[in-house]
Amino acid sequence: MNLGKPFIRGIIHENPTFVQLLGMCPTLAVTTSAINGIGMGLATTAVLFGSNVAISILKKAIPNKIRIPAYVVVIATFVTVVGLMMKAFVPALDQALGLFIPLIVVNCIILARAEAFAAKNSVLESAADGIGMGLGFTIALTILGSIRELLGAGSIFGKLVFGEAYQPALIMILPPGAFLTLALLLALLNQIRTKKAN
Repeated sequence: MNLGKPFIRGIIHENPTFVQLLGMCPTLAVTTSAINGIGMGLATTAVLFGSNVAISILKKAIPNKIRIPAYVVVIATFVTVVGLMMKAFVPALDQALGLFIPLIVVNCIILARAEAFAAKNSVLESAADGIGMGLGFTIALTILGSIRELLGAGSIFGKLVFGEAYQPALIMILPPGAFLTLALLLALLNQIRTKKAN
């Protein structure tokens, strides 16, 4: 059993954001800063890990006819735990992410991994897949958030980079900036993939 394969696949080859284009709603909405990207990504990683493991353990006990509602209940349980922990330990981040934490329940990345991977593989492979996909999502959101924060506020992780004289491009922290940044990153990654394939 090679646990590195499902782990690396989620970070690079099947990255939920840059390859599969899943979870676009939180990707575009919360990446106004690097810290928001990391926070959303790590919350999603915790839910992915927990739900993948639980679904892999319960897969034989869940009747086929109700598997999707059962997966949603399992995912909602982990989202509730993560949401309460964020409220308790990082309330400022919880407030910044707002409604997008409870909306992890319907994030297509999590349901897709439950259906496509956790329901068909061992507990350890499902755990590695959950962590890999979650970290891939976290990396993507952090990169997007860092670029948008750097250009839109002149800072990274809240620390000024360009100094007081910098005139920020405010569009970068607005919704059009999210689309523009994602489009340019996807174009760059596709260009790199095309060069590697030739």
